[in-house]
Amino acid sequence: MTRFLRSVCAAVMLASAPVATLVLPQPVLAQAADPASAQVQGFYDALLASMKSGGTAKSRYEKLKPAVEKAFDLPAMTATAVGPGFASMPDADKKALTEAFSRMTIANYAKNFDSFGGEAFTVEPASIARGSDHFVKSALKTGRETIAFNYRLHQVGSEWKVTDVYLAGNISQMAQKRSDFAATLASGGPGGLAKRINALADQMLG
Repeated sequence: MTRFLRSVCAAVMLASAPVATLVLPQPVLAQAADPASAQVQGFYDALLASMKSGGTAKSRYEKLKPAVEKAFDLPAMTATAVGPGFASMPDADKKALTEAFSRMTIANYAKNFDSFGGEAFTVEPASIARGSDHFVKSALKTGRETIAFNYRLHQVGSEWKVTDVYLAGNISQMAQKRSDFAATLASGGPGGLAKRINALADQMLG
């Protein structure tokens, strides 16, 4: 059993505050080798391999870093999590925040998915189109429960990359991050927020 199951339950409890939720239309017709679904499946394959390998949080971080960077559009996720003010920040602040957010994201997976206890990930083979974005439905299955995850992806060049993860199927992780970051950004500015995000990553990897 991973720590992530407990953290998901906590996240759902915290989501009683107003945050963005997701309501999806019916899936489009199934396509062979849907590239958005394949991206999510590839990430899950790497995550499962990391869980089975065990080791320390730092060793899992190094194993997961390439997979997270391939599957996730971390600069776009940073911009969404920080909020509309990100666009007008100096390039140095954008870089520092993106690096900190990327580090925290990888560390979160490395810490919470720390071992293998028979868990399995399932991915719907056909993504759901909404405008220029595609949504991929997936689930984490354990011996006791099934937890839904939906992924929002957009196209970056020839690849589809994740821009948001919806916990329990419809609770926007990026909306939660923006709410969590708002007070630090207001009081400490971009530098203060980058420092806090890096401190969170340090705690996960400690």
